[in-house]
Amino acid sequence: MLLEFFLTCNKIGAFTLGGGYAMIPIMEREFVDKHQWMDRQEFMDIMVVAQTTPGIFAIDMASHIGYKLRGVWGGIVGALGIALPSIIAIMVIAMFFQNFKDNEYVAKFFRGVRPAVVALIAAPCFKMAKTANITWRTAWIPVVCAALIWLLGVSPIYIIIAAGLAGYLYGKMLNVEC
Repeated sequence: MLLEFFLTCNKIGAFTLGGGYAMIPIMEREFVDKHQWMDRQEFMDIMVVAQTTPGIFAIDMASHIGYKLRGVWGGIVGALGIALPSIIAIMVIAMFFQNFKDNEYVAKFFRGVRPAVVALIAAPCFKMAKTANITWRTAWIPVVCAALIWLLGVSPIYIIIAAGLAGYLYGKMLNVEC
C-alpha cells in the first residue's frame, strides 16, 4: 500500500503543472475516484486542513492523506512522493537555466501554459463550492473574501480567522435557537 501511495503521489507530482492548487483535481481523481482510499468529504476536509497549515500546499495534502491512510509513515511517504519530482525538476532547470532562459520557444511555451494553469486552479474552486454547499444565498461570502484580498490587499490569514470566528458565532446562534 505504501509503495502504491508513493508511486501515485510521485505521478501526480511529476505530471502536474501549476503547483498545489492545480493538483487538486488530479489528487481527487486518484485518491477518491480511482483508488477509493477516501470519500469526497474526507478529501475536502483534508484540503481545508492543508490550506490552513503552514508549508507547501501539495506536500501538506499528500502528507495529510498519507497520515490518514497509514499514520506517520504514510505522511512521510506522501510528502516525499509528491515533492521528489519537483526537487529533481528544479535541480535540472537550475543546472541548465542560463542556457535557455532567453530562448523564444521556451518563453512561448510558458505563455501558452499560463491559461491552462489558471483553468486548473479555477476548476477545483467550482468543485469546492459545490461540496461546501455554497448557494446563491451564501455566494456573496467567497466573492467578498476574494475582493478583500485582491482589491484591498487584506491578508488571507485575517480572512481565515474572521471566517472561523463568524462560523463559530453562527454555530452558537443556531444552538441557541434550537
